[in-house]
Amino acid sequence: MRKATIRIRKDAKAVAREMGRRFVKAWKSGKSDGDVFEFESPSALFKVLTPKRWELVERLQATGPSSLRALARELERDVKRVHADVAALIDYGLVARNEAGQVHVPYDLIRADFDLRAAA
Repeated sequence: MRKATIRIRKDAKAVAREMGRRFVKAWKSGKSDGDVFEFESPSALFKVLTPKRWELVERLQATGPSSLRALARELERDVKRVHADVAALIDYGLVARNEAGQVHVPYDLIRADFDLRAAA
């Protein structure tokens, strides 16, 4: 099962340490815990994963690989807008194209992990 984790973490040093830990673990074991998408703030996350793009990801996970036109019909959206959103999500790595040229989400599970802490 291929997994992805979406995180919001402001502490750049902690992010770098964790990336190093994940790399060493994957290097030694030959296995990965999955892909991690790190954002420095909620606004940075929501610039990439707008509500329309999140709906697109959910639909692709539910239906499986699709053409852009079929996906636009299912979402009841303009094909050009769906194409732009798919292109952005492909650039980021949350959507991919298969050998037939269809778009799909390459993850069986996407987990969102957010912490909100009170000021000290």
